Amino acid sequence: MKKKKAVFIVDDHPIMRDGISQLIDQQPDLEVCGSASSAPEALNALNGLAPDLLLVDISLSGMNGIDLIKIVKKRSPRLPALILSMHSEDLYAERAIRAGAKGYVMKHASSDTLLAAIRRVVEGRMYLSPEMTEKLLEKAAGGNLPGNESPVDRLSDRELEIFKLIGQGLRPQRIAEELLLSIKTVETYYSRIKQKLNIKDADELLRMAIAWHPDLEETKGRS
Repeated sequence: MKKKKAVFIVDDHPIMRDGISQLIDQQPDLEVCGSASSAPEALNALNGLAPDLLLVDISLSGMNGIDLIKIVKKRSPRLPALILSMHSEDLYAERAIRAGAKGYVMKHASSDTLLAAIRRVVEGRMYLSPEMTEKLLEKAAGGNLPGNESPVDRLSDRELEIFKLIGQGLRPQRIAEELLLSIKTVETYYSRIKQKLNIKDADELLRMAIAWHPDLEETKGRS
């Protein structure tokens, strides 16, 4: 009998982890070898495991999924990672690929889509939706011209994460607690974000973050 491919899941929602685990374990060619609710827990568990795929959510307490993938790729360059996220691939897919992920799937995708993505990445190939693939090809064909770049694209992964939390209405102290950072560090990120987006004050930053917030954009797109 052919050996099953082992998947390690990183997601901070127990119900989501359990549901994905059940789906994977029902497959004749796949199995779950472990799971974690945070990046530190995952890094610790992976020291004693050799999975064939890392399935990672972006939104984790403390270190986010993209930063986790960067660390894992340094430790285990051959371990492929697939992002499974509620956030729009328009916003995060390219960043995830740059970090070392081999694919990106939205959480509202069908079970068949997720399983197809897992199998494709385990085989050593990339997985993106046809729409996202087309957008990246168009971007590559057009070149990274200044006029084609959104101001938000200038933000680093951590700056973007904080910008997103600002758009959710979180204050600096709450953001610091959410990301396990000092308030001084968060304030430094605020300054960098304002500088990169050419924003003068905190009120303008809040208005722009709320107007941009990806979850609001996703809702608009489905209405």
